[in-house]
Amino acid sequence: MTEADLLTRWAAARWHIIVSQLAPTFLLTALIGFTALGLGDTPVSVRIAAAGVLLASGILGALAQIAAANEGGAIIEDLALVSAPSALSRRVIASAPWLNVVRFLTPAIFVIVYIALLAAVFLA
Repeated sequence: MTEADLLTRWAAARWHIIVSQLAPTFLLTALIGFTALGLGDTPVSVRIAAAGVLLASGILGALAQIAAANEGGAIIEDLALVSAPSALSRRVIASAPWLNVVRFLTPAIFVIVYIALLAAVFLA
C-alpha cells in the first residue's frame, strides 16, 4: 500500500472512532435528562428497558471504538515502514499512544457513568 492509501485508511479509521462515540454519548446525555425529569419514579420495567438500551448501545459503541483503534494501530504500523514518510505520516505515527485512550479510557468512563446513572435511576 502507498503512503497515500494508508493515510486515507487512517482518516476512515479516525472517522469511525468519532462516529462510534455519538450514540453512547447521546444516550448517556438523554438518560441524564430523563433521570432529572423523573425516570427514577417510573415503573421498574421502564427503568430496566432504559438501562438495557443504554448498555447495548454502550457495548456496541465500545466494540466499534476498539475495532477502529486496532485498525488504526495497524495502519500506523504500516505507515512506520514507509521510507521517507511525509510530515503528516510522522504526525499520525506520533499519535499512536493516544489510541489507548479509545481502547481503554473511553470505555472505562462509559462504565463509570453508566453505574452512576443506574444508581440514580434504581436507588432514587
